Amino acid sequence: MISFSSFELEKKGSSMAPTGKALEFYNEDNDWFCNAVLPSDLTIVIDGVNFHLHKFPLLSRCGKIEKLMKETENNNKDYLEMTDEYGDDNLFSKTETYFHKNILKNWKDCMVALQSCETIVTKSDNLQIISKCLNAMSAMVCTDPSLFGWPMMMMYGCLQSPGGSILWNGIDTGARIQTSESDWWFEDVSHLSIVLFKRLIKTMESKGIQPEKLTGAIMYYSGKCLHGLGRWQSGQFSKTRSTTKYDIVDQRVVLESIVDILPQIKDESFCRFLLGLLRVGLMLGVSNKCQESLERRIGMQLEFATLDGIMIPSYIDSDTLYNTDTVERMINYFITCEEMGFTTLKNVSKLVDSYIAEIASDVNLKPDKIHSLAKSLPESSRSLHDGLYRALDIYFEAHSWLHEKEKEGLCKIIEWEKLSIDACAHASQNVRLPLRVVLQVLFFEQMHIKTALAGCLHVLDDENNPTYHPLGLVHENELLRVGMEKMRSRVSELEQEFNKLRQEMTRMSGTHLCK
Repeated sequence: MISFSSFELEKKGSSMAPTGKALEFYNEDNDWFCNAVLPSDLTIVIDGVNFHLHKFPLLSRCGKIEKLMKETENNNKDYLEMTDEYGDDNLFSKTETYFHKNILKNWKDCMVALQSCETIVTKSDNLQIISKCLNAMSAMVCTDPSLFGWPMMMMYGCLQSPGGSILWNGIDTGARIQTSESDWWFEDVSHLSIVLFKRLIKTMESKGIQPEKLTGAIMYYSGKCLHGLGRWQSGQFSKTRSTTKYDIVDQRVVLESIVDILPQIKDESFCRFLLGLLRVGLMLGVSNKCQESLERRIGMQLEFATLDGIMIPSYIDSDTLYNTDTVERMINYFITCEEMGFTTLKNVSKLVDSYIAEIASDVNLKPDKIHSLAKSLPESSRSLHDGLYRALDIYFEAHSWLHEKEKEGLCKIIEWEKLSIDACAHASQNVRLPLRVVLQVLFFEQMHIKTALAGCLHVLDDENNPTYHPLGLVHENELLRVGMEKMRSRVSELEQEFNKLRQEMTRMSGTHLCK
């Protein structure tokens, strides 16, 4: 098939067929002429270049020209219909043979052919031009030169890759062999339209190309084509293309198409990439299906996420600074993951507690959102509740107008017996906590200290046996005695504080009943 961007026929009057063959063609500026005895009686214009020919030789082999001559009409884009029906080994057959023997065996030519098809996708599909190019390119990417050696690469012609070129038998191949680099083709395919790029990735996937390679190509393409994504890629890619091609394409369509072809990969860099896609997608207003797909993918590997990554702003009209609903849905997807282990669950709980502490200073954040985020993980996920306590303390400080009952309701998310000794000491003197909670904290602090005292006494009892003790151990026991005396003093103070608080609560309860 040959397509002309401009095709015009100009009849110059009737003339007889030339009696002899043309010896040669020559050009003058933008015109080509046949060196024949008879003057030209037919002009064909292709991309602004004028070919002055003779109509009778062409009429005998080209059905389209015959029709056009009969209809005496001009047409801007048409085909010549030079098939074998009008002559053996006609132009169509020659073109098809050249396409298979030359174009499909050369990476660079396949790329050029694909880009040429972007404006005539339907017609190209009818002739299987696109599918054949995609299959050929997939085969080239699949081939590992380290397995077969360089001569085997010649079955695919001269591979074109960035960088220097290699000579084979004196021929400049335009390729380089660096088997450690499997991303040589990323830059080339990033110039394709999203429609053709998506089809290329799907073709490569069907050919069994490793998901890691496909992921790398997709991440590279996204970094080039999606505005605003580069800042979340840690400088991995260069700046987004600023050409008209990428300004015209709807960014939302590009992102949604990319999400459709994402492989199932789990690692830190891919999770960061997904979070970047989600941010850009929320700004662009992608479909609910696309957003849900990204949230699910991130949730299934939430252990690889960072605090900075999940601090997603609210891009729509919202009172809160951050999109907490999206994060909560990702946590819920994480909980449904069958591969979730104890270590993974523990790491995610630390991430969630840090997230709650980070958003707690937002004055518009409602108590029920703090509660739902904290309760989104199972109780077994936290061996210590220090992170939750820190987040709650920040929230109380930023929301000083909260009613005592609201504070008490939020305090129920914390298992106070799971606070460390240091956290208990801080909470027992925290004026922002409700009185009932402080009383509860004092009780658990006493238990912690008594447990520590029991351990010290056990060590000191061992010192009284007749077994010889090194000098260092005696010194350690002396330090334990000093620490034990301090803890006893603290227990005494706690008991006094506990009694005072209990009396205060009793008095307050009596006053309330009188009223």
